[in-house]
Amino acid sequence: MKKILTALLLIMTSSITFADMNDSNKSKTIECTGIYYANSMIPQGELELEKIVHSFAAKKFLNSYLLKEGVKEEKLNEELLKVVDIRYGKPYEEETTKKCDEFIFKLISGSKDEIKKIAESGIY
Repeated sequence: MKKILTALLLIMTSSITFADMNDSNKSKTIECTGIYYANSMIPQGELELEKIVHSFAAKKFLNSYLLKEGVKEEKLNEELLKVVDIRYGKPYEEETTKKCDEFIFKLISGSKDEIKKIAESGIY
């Protein structure tokens, strides 16, 4: 009986933790990941280093997060490249990036701190 209750509790906890990650949220998260990815490729002379580092860190965090959420790596890479193809070579869009930050920080608990930690670690 204890094993059954433990299993049910574990399943319920897992469901609650990721309850907000529906298909729409996954799509928007993938889009934001692609935006961060494209931003990270903007040369330092055209964009402040802090924004490039933030984009690298956010892309790294979200890649791992989406894989944990069950997005297949091949599918994730395919979707990211679509976004990067559209945005590559275009100037940094402050408002678009800010909207992604707000969306991600609200959707994924602790994401702001985790992205900051990755950025400060220098391992991105």
